[in-house]
Amino acid sequence: MDLSLSTMPCMLEKLIEDIHLNSDDKITCIVADMHMAWALEVGNKLGIKGVLFCTAAATLFPLQYNIPKLIQDGIIDSDGFPVTKRKFQISPSMPAMDTGLIWWSNLHDSKTEKKIFDYLVHCTQTFNMTEWWLCNTTYELEPGALSFNPKLLPVGPLLRSYDNTCVTSRSLGQFWEKDLSCMSWLDQQPHCSVTYVAFGSFTLFDQNQFKELALGLDLTNRPFLWVVRQDSNSTNNMTYPNEFIGSKGKIVSWAPQQKVLRHPAIACFVSHCGWNSTMEGLSNGVPFLCWPYFADQFHNKKYICDELKVGLGMEYDENGHVSRWEIKKKLDQLFSDEQIRERSLQLKEMAMNNVTEGGGSSENINRFVKWLKS
Repeated sequence: MDLSLSTMPCMLEKLIEDIHLNSDDKITCIVADMHMAWALEVGNKLGIKGVLFCTAAATLFPLQYNIPKLIQDGIIDSDGFPVTKRKFQISPSMPAMDTGLIWWSNLHDSKTEKKIFDYLVHCTQTFNMTEWWLCNTTYELEPGALSFNPKLLPVGPLLRSYDNTCVTSRSLGQFWEKDLSCMSWLDQQPHCSVTYVAFGSFTLFDQNQFKELALGLDLTNRPFLWVVRQDSNSTNNMTYPNEFIGSKGKIVSWAPQQKVLRHPAIACFVSHCGWNSTMEGLSNGVPFLCWPYFADQFHNKKYICDELKVGLGMEYDENGHVSRWEIKKKLDQLFSDEQIRERSLQLKEMAMNNVTEGGGSSENINRFVKWLKS
């Protein structure tokens, strides 16, 4: 983040100028992740319109946007750290938030946290360079945050539309090759019987936690599909415990997650609660067993469990690990909770109604496309 501000804006400017010089094509719009919002400054300098895209929950947008007010109200100091442990409310329409869930200050490294906070402050100063703020959410999922920021338009759930007759090893935006054998394996499993375990592209476990997870999945005596990334396995020298049987499971290095979550055999999702995974799970009516790793994932876990009530959280033991018995206990509870399953299916219907013709997100996308064309 330090280096990106000193190197990337000038390189982006040069790239655009080279394209304009060497091609008949002209760049007329930049869509920037809210955490790469310095790109809007580049566009503004070159006379190119910009669009901001919030890749996290809509609730986290006003949190970042209101950093000056958080400092003024004494909730955080000028370096971004909470002044005291307390609950606070950005707006009456939004749920109260614990200062421990301010994501840039819970990374367990104060030097890194300060650098990230300074970077966020810089990005936030560019937000008003555009009239378009888009977010991967829906009105029903986050009404409070969206009413507080009416300029923030929900366009979610943003999901890849799969044609089941088309099998490809890699889809747009994916850098790891998927193991598609898991789909034929799922076809052989009973309806609503499989625990899907996937922790995204960042989460790393130590050997003890890896062992507890493996043995916990064994203890459930249910089929499971477990994504164990090759990079984490080799980097951390993870080894499966000798007691691990895994006979009811399928282990892959990467999975076509949206297709997996759509499969009728999937019963629940053991997830790190990244926002993309959260939206994919909600859009498929799959209950969550929440196991956040860092940053905004802790907020998403609380939201899933306490606000939406479609998931359960894990409890850590005295060594800071989630034990095999805790994993089995919570999965047993999740499998037997019909209310969570019913709420999950209701949220799925609401979410997917947004992307059908006439739905809220569909209408917002149409407005945005009309603006782009103009």
